[in-house]
Amino acid sequence: MKQLIIRLSKILSLSVLVLLNLTSFSKTENTVVNKQEIFAPDTIFSEIENKLNSLKGVEIKKMKNHPFFNEAYEILITQPVNHKKPEGEKFTQRVFLSHLDFEKPILFVTEGYGAYYAQNPNYINELSPILNSNQIIVEHRYFGKSVPDSINWQYLTVEQSANDHHKIIEILKQIYPEKWVSTGISKGGQTSMYHRYFFPDDVDATIPYVGPLNFSIEDTRVYDFFEQVGSEECRDKLYNLQIELLKNKDKLMPYFSELSDEYGYEYPFSDEAAFEYVVLEYPFAYWQWSSAPDCSMIPESADSAKKIISYLSKMSSFDYFSVSGIKKLQPFFYQALTEIGYYGYDTTYFNGLITSIPDNTFSFCAPENTKVEYNPKIMKKVNKWIQKKGDNFIFIYGELDPWSATAVDLKGKTNSIKIVKKEGCHRTRINNLPESQRKIIFSTLNEWLGLNIKEK
Repeated sequence: MKQLIIRLSKILSLSVLVLLNLTSFSKTENTVVNKQEIFAPDTIFSEIENKLNSLKGVEIKKMKNHPFFNEAYEILITQPVNHKKPEGEKFTQRVFLSHLDFEKPILFVTEGYGAYYAQNPNYINELSPILNSNQIIVEHRYFGKSVPDSINWQYLTVEQSANDHHKIIEILKQIYPEKWVSTGISKGGQTSMYHRYFFPDDVDATIPYVGPLNFSIEDTRVYDFFEQVGSEECRDKLYNLQIELLKNKDKLMPYFSELSDEYGYEYPFSDEAAFEYVVLEYPFAYWQWSSAPDCSMIPESADSAKKIISYLSKMSSFDYFSVSGIKKLQPFFYQALTEIGYYGYDTTYFNGLITSIPDNTFSFCAPENTKVEYNPKIMKKVNKWIQKKGDNFIFIYGELDPWSATAVDLKGKTNSIKIVKKEGCHRTRINNLPESQRKIIFSTLNEWLGLNIKEK
């Protein structure tokens, strides 16, 4: 009898432990803390998880998914630093997959920078519900966590990046056989163009948003743009404020330096040079981010030094010219100065008021001890290919965005289209276009992809 009681006691103890473990698992599943806010708990493998695990050279981790999708994963893919020598040094590239259905289209987002935002389960690209598609976001090489152990800048090229995207598509097409649409915003839009140039058949259509095609590290088309953008009243007010700022430099500099110190910004040149760069950048930043701008908000003069410096800091980022700001964007600046081009500053209208900047381009942003030389050939090749052979592109721009100055110029030799939003800025998206332009985009995609997108 005593032995029976002991046995029953042990069974009861084990049952309690099992119940405690089940309760603990339930809490883990429903409690969101730190990394659990991003990554989902281990569960029984789903069909998509099994298929992903069967792919070679791929590591996966389940994530919390946006409600539109059924599952989400962070995928780590091993890439060669130099695709021309695939047996050489490797790096790990982050890819974020949001799975809807194997029989739905695939939206392939070529991010131009880091893709930290893709970890957020609340994030969804506007095209995913439009296309009713799966969503894949690829972090660009040398950005975010997709960085080789040793930085060899010569392998940060549009061709190497295009090969990254090609490899990822080759891998994931094994489980996603339906229509593929690539897209990207700004530098991501540029990246989608370059990928199509090198691998035109990887996707069925491409939708670059506000993506320029520059031909120099100082593309002077931007200067022409500033002479005609917006109203004459707005242009005059911007220019007059720049003149006021530069004329009153001595009075404003103490406040500029004080605010820079408050933000913790240090500059690779004098504070005065940094101030001049911020003033030169002001019109570009103003038009880039202002939708239907209210020119009455532009200050008339620089009389209130503290107030005008505060206004300037909100409109033209001090951080952009700081040591830390340049370091964060170092891979971008390397690409701009070697292949993808950029803009500069026209100082001819300031009658000797610009006295401290070392250069009117962004050459000062080049990585230290690295040879940087711009090669115009690749962008010209991309441009020629897009104009003559680049079918199934929908280019989207904002009329007031300075990047529309160096927008793709279609010649009517392909079926591609270009949509320009009136008074649109760099935030121009399909969802904020007029209904007439959205209908053009939807009908075009329906024709190309055999879909049935309808205005909602």
